[in-house]
Amino acid sequence: MIEPKHRAVSVRRQCDLLRLSRSGLYYKMRGESPESLGLMRLIDEAYTQWPFYGVRKMTAHLGRQGHQVNVKRVRRLMRLMGLEAIYAKRRLSAPGEGHRRYPYLLAGVEIVRPDQVWSADITYIGLRRGFLYLVAVLDWHSRYVLSWTLSSSLEAQFCVCGLEEALERGQPEVFNTDQGVQFTSEAFTGVLEAQGVAISMDGRGRVFDNIFSERLWRTVKYEDVYLKDYADPGEARDGLRAYFRFYNEQRPHQALDYRTPTEVYCGLAGGKRDRAAARTVAGTPVALRAPSVPATVGL
Repeated sequence: MIEPKHRAVSVRRQCDLLRLSRSGLYYKMRGESPESLGLMRLIDEAYTQWPFYGVRKMTAHLGRQGHQVNVKRVRRLMRLMGLEAIYAKRRLSAPGEGHRRYPYLLAGVEIVRPDQVWSADITYIGLRRGFLYLVAVLDWHSRYVLSWTLSSSLEAQFCVCGLEEALERGQPEVFNTDQGVQFTSEAFTGVLEAQGVAISMDGRGRVFDNIFSERLWRTVKYEDVYLKDYADPGEARDGLRAYFRFYNEQRPHQALDYRTPTEVYCGLAGGKRDRAAARTVAGTPVALRAPSVPATVGL
C-alpha cells in the first residue's frame, strides 16, 4: 500500500491519506515460515473448494496429503487467514465491542437493476513470500467489481478505503456484508449511514446470503491467483489490477447471457450508457432473486 520511493507523494503524506501510523510502517513483523506458508496455500485451496471444512476436517485433509500437522496448528493458521467453516450454528456470535449487528434484508428480494444491491467481502491471497487480504465491492445485478483493495492485515481501514472508492462511482440502495468485525465497525457502517444506504448483514455461517461474493472469490482464485502464484505484494497488485479489468470488461458471464459485467452495469448499447438497457440481457428482463436458501449462481 505504501510506496517509499514514490516521486510525487511522500511517505508521511501516504500514511496520512491511508490513516496509518508511520511508526507501524517501519516495524516488520516476523513472517510465517515457508512450511506454514505452504500449509496455508493448501488450506486456502481446500477451503475454496469445500468451505464447510472446519479445523478437524482440514487437519485430516492435510494428513491424507502427507503433512503431519495437529489441530492446534491448523486452527491457528485458519484464524490467521480469516477462515471459518460454514455450517448452521445454534447461536449467532456477539459483534465486536461497540459494533452493531444489522438484519438480513434481502431474503427473496428480486435483484433487477444495477446499484440496487452491493456487497463486500474479504478473502485470503497467498504469495510465494507471505500473504495478503483482498476486499472487493460487487454489484449483485451485473457482477461488476466496483473497487478492490489489498492489505497485509485485517484492520477495518482497508475495507473503508475500498468502500469509499466504490461510492465515488455511485450509490446502492442496500449494502450487504457478513458480520465480520471489519464490516460491523463504526468506521465502515458510519460511511454507509451517512450516505443513507440501507445496511444488510448475513446470518453467521450462512454463505448463501452472500453467494455472489463467494463465487467471485472462487473465480478470481482459479482463473488468476492459483495460476499466477504471485511472488510479492507488488506483483499481486499489478496482476489483480489486470485481472479485474479483464473480469469486468472482457470476460463473458453465463449468468448474464454471456455479456460482460461492464455491459450490464453500464447498460452499454451501441456504445452509449443507458441504465434502462442494463435491466435487460439480450432482450430478456433480468430478475435475479437474492438467495435465502442454497442455490447455484454462476459468475
